[in-house]
Amino acid sequence: QVQEILRVRQPFSEFVQQFEKSFMTRKYTELGEAFYAAIDDLGIRVAPFVVEKLIGLWNKNMLFAKPFEDIAELGKLKQKYKIGLISNTDPFSLTPVLEKHDLTKYFDAIVLSCDVGVLKTDPKMYEFVLQQLGVSKEECVMVGDSMQTDIEGAKNAGIRAILMDRKDRREYEEKVTSLKQLAERAGTRIRSIR
Repeated sequence: QVQEILRVRQPFSEFVQQFEKSFMTRKYTELGEAFYAAIDDLGIRVAPFVVEKLIGLWNKNMLFAKPFEDIAELGKLKQKYKIGLISNTDPFSLTPVLEKHDLTKYFDAIVLSCDVGVLKTDPKMYEFVLQQLGVSKEECVMVGDSMQTDIEGAKNAGIRAILMDRKDRREYEEKVTSLKQLAERAGTRIRSIR
């Protein structure tokens, strides 16, 4: 939606990498400042009402964000494993959602791109979370829903990756369709389940 509102004409994969690097790897004092920085980095000009529209969209998405129904499965996993959360995010969105839905209790470490200055595609992101969890790469599994940022990012860091494909639409050797399935199969070599 942001790309469409900004009318940026480039492949989405290029746009999202550039946007996230600008928007999600720095500390900003307000959301408008973050959007203006990303817009500057994209080399475009927009009217102030466009930035206001983006802020409204971002706040609406944050306001209506809610966890998936199977989120309690993380509690089962946490009884056996350390769980870390890594996220490409701005300084304003994720923390309030985690607090609103009491989700921080599921994580032993939370590493956010806006705090550490790197995205999930950078192996440094994984170094931060591994250090906080006190585990090695070989003991770690990344579970994520984005092939580009989660799966490829983990592979670049030398970490096993499992695709969370809730709609079961993508081909990948190791994938699950729910946290319940992940909890049931934890500790095994997870393969595609249909």
